[in-house]
Amino acid sequence: MSPWTARWLVWIALFFCLEIPALLNKQDGDTLSEHFWAWFHVKDSRHTPIVWVLRGALLVGLAWLFFHLGFGWFTPTHPLPGR
Repeated sequence: MSPWTARWLVWIALFFCLEIPALLNKQDGDTLSEHFWAWFHVKDSRHTPIVWVLRGALLVGLAWLFFHLGFGWFTPTHPLPGR
């Protein structure tokens, strides 16, 4: 196992060490999703321009993550599909 693989596995384990206790308690505002919702004003019923900009940034980031992790696109060695 490479040192990078070990570090990523530790990072994932630390994430679950934070997320699982947050999921198991009934307190609001402690999971990663609840933090994202707060940061990106997801539950804000006021549809101000900044809310739409933040939601757009979240959508673009999630689309990038989907194509990057799902298909291996948008990497330094393969920046565009099919190249």
